[in-house]
Amino acid sequence: MKTLRLTVGATLFAAGIILTLLPGSILLVLGGLLMLSYDWPRARTLLKYFQTGMSRSARKVDAMLLARKLR
Repeated sequence: MKTLRLTVGATLFAAGIILTLLPGSILLVLGGLLMLSYDWPRARTLLKYFQTGMSRSARKVDAMLLARKLR
């Protein structure tokens, strides 16, 4: 089971990195990191980093859209 989880996680992560120019590819990266984080502490750290960054950027976009709407 661990081997399957690591294989799927690595495949998703690699596919997300390769497809960085396509919209939605970050979901592949996050999915791969999620699978890898069960066994690798470094992947868990990267997953938290990406989640924090995505949350921060979503707040910025929300604030920008709200400011645009109020004009």
